[in-house]
Amino acid sequence: MKLYKIKKSNIDNRGLYANADIKDGTKIIEYKGKIVTKKKVEEDSKFDNDKAIYLFNLNKRYDLDGDFKYNTARLINHSCNPNCEVAGVGLKVWVYAIRDIKKGEELSYDYGFGYDEYYKDFPCRCGSKNCVGYIVREGSRWRIKRQKSI
Repeated sequence: MKLYKIKKSNIDNRGLYANADIKDGTKIIEYKGKIVTKKKVEEDSKFDNDKAIYLFNLNKRYDLDGDFKYNTARLINHSCNPNCEVAGVGLKVWVYAIRDIKKGEELSYDYGFGYDEYYKDFPCRCGSKNCVGYIVREGSRWRIKRQKSI
């Protein structure tokens, strides 16, 4: 039995949901795709931020392009209070549970976007209590909170 199923998401479009209770530390799904060079990513318009990008940094030389229908993991949405994390093992990327997840709960992870001049181009709809309204990695969210209070 698969640990997940595809359903309409409250966060964005479609998402993956736990098909059973999942224990903390469980390897849930591989993030599949095509290995591409950083140079290709810089040069190819496919990877500009005008559309959805499913790209993971593997190392200094390569990224993983997950923009393929066979990559079901691409449907996992960002949350500022995630229940999963993504970890690379060699040239493979896996999604793991970082806490116990109840059946029916939407799977999510922190996309890890940096805080830069473009952060406002990526609104967050996760609805968690600690959400700052933009998809920015946890360690940089304080900058947005500070700006809101100024």
